[in-house]
Amino acid sequence: MTAAPAQPRSTTPPSSPTFYVTTAIPYVNGDPHLGHALELVQTDVLARHARLRGRPTRFLTGTDDHALKNVSAARAADREVGEFVAERVEDFRALRPALSLSTDDFLSTSSDARHRPGVEALWRRCAEAGDFYLRSYEGLYCAGCEQFYSPDELDASGRCPEHLPLPERVVEENWFFRLSRYAARVREEITSGSVRINPPAKRNEVLAFVDAGLEDFSVSRPATRSDGWGVPVPGDPSQVIYVWWDALTNYVTALGYGSDQADPGAADDYRTWWSGGDERVHVIGKGITRFHAVYWLALLLSAGEPLPTTIHVHDYVTAGGAKLAKSAGTAVHPVGLVDAYGTDALRWWFAREVPLLGDAEFTAERLVARHDDELAHGVGNLVNRTLTLVHRFRGGIVPALPRTRASAPDELGSAVGQVAPAVDAALADADLRAATGAVRRVVDAANRYVNTEKPWELAARERAGDADAAEAAAHLDEVLARLVEACRVVAVELSPFVPDGAARLREQLGGPAGGGQESGTDRVGTPVPVFPRLG
Repeated sequence: MTAAPAQPRSTTPPSSPTFYVTTAIPYVNGDPHLGHALELVQTDVLARHARLRGRPTRFLTGTDDHALKNVSAARAADREVGEFVAERVEDFRALRPALSLSTDDFLSTSSDARHRPGVEALWRRCAEAGDFYLRSYEGLYCAGCEQFYSPDELDASGRCPEHLPLPERVVEENWFFRLSRYAARVREEITSGSVRINPPAKRNEVLAFVDAGLEDFSVSRPATRSDGWGVPVPGDPSQVIYVWWDALTNYVTALGYGSDQADPGAADDYRTWWSGGDERVHVIGKGITRFHAVYWLALLLSAGEPLPTTIHVHDYVTAGGAKLAKSAGTAVHPVGLVDAYGTDALRWWFAREVPLLGDAEFTAERLVARHDDELAHGVGNLVNRTLTLVHRFRGGIVPALPRTRASAPDELGSAVGQVAPAVDAALADADLRAATGAVRRVVDAANRYVNTEKPWELAARERAGDADAAEAAAHLDEVLARLVEACRVVAVELSPFVPDGAARLREQLGGPAGGGQESGTDRVGTPVPVFPRLG
């Protein structure tokens, strides 16, 4: 496993709009699983792509430490909760090198000094708006979701739609947030496009939830339920702030929100990336959509703070038709997969197999097949053929590209010219499958170009010294130059998806760091399989 390589340079001006992108933060009551890895890789792709295009970018992830289920897991392990959580947090930190993530920040809600002041500051802002009140409550509580459900939200057997155990009936006195006060404003922010929920089907689900009527919800728990684990409610130490409130605030506490109690939004990072930033993007799983697309918006509106601009919602990775989950015993550990198959193979499977809408069934066989067919045979074969031809016929020196191009580009020219805008458009919707499909079209077009142009025949005509030898030599130069250009474009556009393999490609292909081509003076490296077959 290697650390994430540096990104290729871009010529985009530094005045490009900022891009702040975050994952949801997982509970640490068990090992990381493939679902966590999916979200991290999806978000990493968006961050790497933004940097590739020259945009100032910040990528945040972390862990949700104050969940009651973390307390329960520590009790079951006969461990002190703080010690147990700190140990588990490190398992999630270890995903960074394993998955070649380019994270800029990692926030652990229980140990990061930035977090608690920001949670308290946001609470006080909402309190000043008059949006809290104390109320006795009885409801059905799912410990897996850390969420209360109404009876009509449960399945026919009375179970949570996400978890198997029956919800627990809980009676307690908590602080409630006046969510109902913000129903119209939340709906307006979504329907106006100020907050984009992607894909549209998820937006429609959120609007249906809002239109069904928003009820005030509990935002605290008695401290006795969690042995005091959590952030105490300001002014009421008998209660701790509900884990979902605590967790949602990480997106702004990581930026220093609340570091100045007189002006919670005064921190430089907060002004750069949130209040004065251009894009504020959350990448989340479908099971927590209402928290991010409804509750979080309402909390920020109450506090008078800007809202996220985009919420990308993904579905689940399944195994045997079931959601991957620690509690269900269906978890697949991503580090084990990386150890067995490599980071490139796992990241490529996420990019190529997981649809924008709908669950993706995981098997190791599918992972191997995708890698071998598209990376080893497709990309790897193209680059190997191209470098071999350049070494064989031009001593490893890349010929200069023709000064003029045909007015009507051929298939390869069209694929090369269209790949960057196609990737940009697809990743604006977090559609990794469509984005990698555009890169695959370049690879396929280039492989067909080799077969059509037959550079080995051109070389034979050049060596024969016939009347058309000079024409054959010029044509061969053009073919080789165009193939190297296509390979370099592929290597650059692949870098957000398989950064390790793309770095190896760029090393072999040589040339300018941005993936371009110099005037017949750059040299390519020796062809070595970049994506060795797994099967």
